[in-house]
Amino acid sequence: MQATTDVTKKECSWSGWKGQAVDLLYWRNLKQSGAVFGSVLLLLFSLTQFSVVSVGAYLALAALSATISFRIYKSVLQAVQKTDEGHPFKSYLEVEIALSQDQITKYADKILLYSNTCMKELRRLFLVQDLVDSLKFAVLMWLLTYVGALFNGLTLLILAVVSMFTMPVVYEKHQAQIDQYVGLIRTQVNSVVGKIQAKIPGAKRKEE
Repeated sequence: MQATTDVTKKECSWSGWKGQAVDLLYWRNLKQSGAVFGSVLLLLFSLTQFSVVSVGAYLALAALSATISFRIYKSVLQAVQKTDEGHPFKSYLEVEIALSQDQITKYADKILLYSNTCMKELRRLFLVQDLVDSLKFAVLMWLLTYVGALFNGLTLLILAVVSMFTMPVVYEKHQAQIDQYVGLIRTQVNSVVGKIQAKIPGAKRKEE
């Protein structure tokens, strides 16, 4: 019974985090989404101008300046008003932030699962278990060489963040038209792949 309760709590927790992420990307709360989007972009643009060490140091100094100033201000205010409110960050200092053994095990299991799945898929592609899939992967890597020549990893990360905060909203508003165009593109791609598959010896998939 206890195990079932724990599983239910974990599922509810995961659903809650997933729901918050969806609300964030779909701009359900404009202020919250704007704050996260702006902060992430500011951080990434800062990394394009300064090193990771410099950006981390500046962020830490900014945070420390704010907390130290607020602590001194509250201490002076308490001394003037002769109150005994205590430490201004007491409620935050008492919050438990340590990861439990169950959480560490859960995340480690997920990382292990994804790592094993990724290694099996790469082995399948590089050792040409399926010729069509390996050819698709080769074309993708060839396209990435051009992408890498135009953008560095940080620029791609910035574009990914912008896409994450814009594409869901655009898709939600124009879902019918986008699905129609995606369907046409998928049909054309499948047609081309079918023709290539028919012409290359050994490229035809085995019947399951």
